[in-house]
Amino acid sequence: MAQTEAVIDLAAIRSNTAHLRANTSAEVMAVVKANGYGHGAVQAATAALAGGASWLGVCTIDEALQLRRAGITAPILAWLYSPGQPWEQALAARIDLSVSSVELLTQVLVAARQTGNAARVHLKADTGLSRGGASVRQWPDLVTAAAKAQAEGAIEVIGIWSHFACSDELGHPSIAAQLQVFDQALALAGQQDVQPQLRHIACSGATLTLPAAHYDLIRPGIALYGYSPIPHTYRSYGLRPAMTLQAEVMLVKDAPVGAGVSYGHHYTTARATTLAVIPLGYADGVPRHASNCGPVQLGGRRMSIAGTVCMDQFVVDLGESATTVAAGDRAVLFGPGDDGEPSADDWAELVGTISYELLVRVGARVQRVYRGGGV
Repeated sequence: MAQTEAVIDLAAIRSNTAHLRANTSAEVMAVVKANGYGHGAVQAATAALAGGASWLGVCTIDEALQLRRAGITAPILAWLYSPGQPWEQALAARIDLSVSSVELLTQVLVAARQTGNAARVHLKADTGLSRGGASVRQWPDLVTAAAKAQAEGAIEVIGIWSHFACSDELGHPSIAAQLQVFDQALALAGQQDVQPQLRHIACSGATLTLPAAHYDLIRPGIALYGYSPIPHTYRSYGLRPAMTLQAEVMLVKDAPVGAGVSYGHHYTTARATTLAVIPLGYADGVPRHASNCGPVQLGGRRMSIAGTVCMDQFVVDLGESATTVAAGDRAVLFGPGDDGEPSADDWAELVGTISYELLVRVGARVQRVYRGGGV
């Protein structure tokens, strides 16, 4: 193996996608933003499409163009951009664009008229997340402008969409409230003869727990990669984590009782012991908050990081496992749990974050190794 690896199980991404597709009547948009949640955008997209996804979702136009350059022809929706983006390139590449305001629609219309390429747009309504999307007050003006542009042939309204705030909190009152606002937004659009092919609001949380929110299209993100937004429930939802983060032990060395370990000496050996140095650090995505608590599987046992996580490395106090660990052995930070290794959920719980962040922050110098191919 390479010194540091993120092993990506493409068969798991295919299987997760197929499982989600089998449990809905809606189409599936595989969200592959942020380099496929750290798994590799092109590889994740290809695996998800093979598993039954018919759409891809990304944040930026650049992310969408990367997929097009790789030869992927499936419909792609991009949704996060500031003014002045390369709209002409997006339209030429048949990239669907999310539109949240009349101002943004105006920019897209200029590009459509200049190029002669009708823009495929998804109008986004803010139903209560208070982030992207047109507010309830702004929505009528956006719909009116879109209806006029569609009648002129400059755009085609492919979708109307929104995003949940609390879909990972079962029964949260905001869920029903947002669905009500979404249905009202759809009804208002219908009154102006804006009848989209696709209505979509369901992210991974709603995909797994709220069938009534599936409408015409679901947008799973973290679920594609094997985790649930509700921690420690991925197995109950039939998902399998696709990434295993691991490294070779760089050095094994003796340490006397009372030795301070790593920066700041925030860990001190309680006895004469043996230390293992692992060449992964916060530059590779290991949170510094994992100091003295991050779980690692070594020598068949689960241990914890000893001392401060450094930029490029951390230390493990081997204790009773000293005789079973040598330089070159594999240290597993997280994986699917088949052999008792920690999961990204375990890490997230200990360091106060979510599995998403741990996956996407795995750094570029960690080599991605793909298995379960044939896609």
